[in-house]
Amino acid sequence: MASAAVNSAIEKLANVQLNELSTSSSPNLQKNLSILSPEQIDLGKMLLEMGQGHLFEHWPDPGVEDDEKKALLTQVASLNSSYPGGLASYIKTAKELLADSKAGRNPFDGFTPSVPSGEVLTCGDDKFIEYEEVGVKQVQNAAFVLVAGGLGERLGYRGIKIALPMETTTGTCFLQHYIESILSLSEASCKQAQGESQRDVPLVIMTSDDTHERTLQLLESNAYFGMKPTQVKLLKQEKVACLADNDARLALDSNNKYKIQTKPHGHGDVNALLYSSGLLKEWKDAGLRWVLFFQDTNGLLFKAIPAALGVSETKQYHVNSLAVPRKAKEAIGGITKLTHTDGREMVINVEYNQLDPLLRATGHPDGDDNCETGYSPYPGNINQLILELGPYIDELTKTGGAIKEFVNPKYKDSTKTEFKSSTRLECMMQDYPKTLPPSARVGFTVTENWLAYAPVKNNADDAAKVPKGNPFHSATSGEMAIYGANSMILQKAGVKVDDPITQVFNGQEVEVWSRIVWKPTWAVTFSDVKSKVSGNNSVSQKSTLIINGRNIFIEDLSLNGALIVDSIDDAEVKVGGSVQNNGWAIETIDKDSTELPEEVRIRGFRIKKTEQLKQSYDEPGKFFLKS
Repeated sequence: MASAAVNSAIEKLANVQLNELSTSSSPNLQKNLSILSPEQIDLGKMLLEMGQGHLFEHWPDPGVEDDEKKALLTQVASLNSSYPGGLASYIKTAKELLADSKAGRNPFDGFTPSVPSGEVLTCGDDKFIEYEEVGVKQVQNAAFVLVAGGLGERLGYRGIKIALPMETTTGTCFLQHYIESILSLSEASCKQAQGESQRDVPLVIMTSDDTHERTLQLLESNAYFGMKPTQVKLLKQEKVACLADNDARLALDSNNKYKIQTKPHGHGDVNALLYSSGLLKEWKDAGLRWVLFFQDTNGLLFKAIPAALGVSETKQYHVNSLAVPRKAKEAIGGITKLTHTDGREMVINVEYNQLDPLLRATGHPDGDDNCETGYSPYPGNINQLILELGPYIDELTKTGGAIKEFVNPKYKDSTKTEFKSSTRLECMMQDYPKTLPPSARVGFTVTENWLAYAPVKNNADDAAKVPKGNPFHSATSGEMAIYGANSMILQKAGVKVDDPITQVFNGQEVEVWSRIVWKPTWAVTFSDVKSKVSGNNSVSQKSTLIINGRNIFIEDLSLNGALIVDSIDDAEVKVGGSVQNNGWAIETIDKDSTELPEEVRIRGFRIKKTEQLKQSYDEPGKFFLKS
């Protein structure tokens, strides 16, 4: 009887709540009030207020599928709590953005584009080296944030993307390389701090339902690749509700009428996750000054990060976008200053398909055109951001971490009344500056493409269809870019490295340089490389050189084959003389061969290890490797 009385009281309270609505309520929801908790009833009321009565149209009487009804409202509670401002805010924003989309409104109406201020760097020159030195000093005051919510399925790889081998000479995966780079930068920073105690530089990894457990397993099974477990925090990104129509009605799963469809919200969620986690305050209290954001499969980015951080410190940028030169109309967003007729200004990424028409509409008849440098004056955004922590916290305190969103529905026809499939709101990390005040110091740092940008995001078939002259951004080109960058860095340091040859793998014509790879412990800046090579050194195009050790010095080496040198920290090794052997060859393979691992097939080649000289030094002392 007591239970019946409680249910009756809940039902009366719920009826009062629902009858207060100015919109029509749901009879089916009314009938089921007795099975719902007060919190679930509040959620039901909110949904009705927001025009979501269709979620309850199919509900049978109490006693039938009650668990499924509660499961729906449990999901609603999760969607409500994980979105800044709650689900009502999400639906309200969706209605506004969908109305703008249907009307074809220009998001940049009233804005005039111009070229923002920033720093353009050339690897290896004096200015680059100076910025590197300043940046290394600042690493001890920085936290790193890796956005890694994606699987590799789009690449033809069923694992998580950060577990993909970055290159196949050593098999080092992306996450291992990132962590080892951060550790080496941290150690170098500590040395420059002249006796200050070394701080454990934090690393945050944003995961998703798809990647969270596998990321944790990758870390645990590899002892966190040398980091302390306490240094690494995983923050899981939640999905957002899908939208069925222009009225922003939430879309139900086609296979389950008690489940709302959900999709990823975009990497802009990292801001809300950092804010709600409390980590930003912890970092500020610990004396940190910078937050560096980077993406999951760009094997080159740490070659440019020290100099870019040095630019942030020198110019006191609140926001610094690491960028690369881009050709006019190239399919990559451009960093642009926008000035509104009402005086508002912001420096943000403008997508390439929006930049050209925006320029044409504001007095630039040629649109996005190359300047005297041969490139567009609007540098290419690569989604590597450096934010000053104090102003970042101030901004997120105002916004709760929410980033300006957009919606991109695919309509069935020109009437724009029906969607081909459900859509959702999305947000991008690079849109963070949209809400900043005019006083914010927002700039960019441009470095060469070959030094900083070789993402792996296209599968072999899609990459082979890329127009001639455009980057492939595949596992094939990503690996070759690593060898190319290392070869060119050695060239700038005075080593004679043969020019590359051109080969085709998986339908992609790429430059094949000497296969040169070193661990971050050997060199994490250009200055490190320059300090460890001397004399007359040469490396042939067919050669492979792998360096793994802190104190390995290359002096008067002539390499025509494969050479692998490993050493412990307490061993000092000088490597010189003439090394000649049959080496390691690059062998073309069939990407459709089921006998080979996925990580090999998606590249279109494998390393055939015929002959090599491998020397390991596992005892303290001074050694000479000279053939």
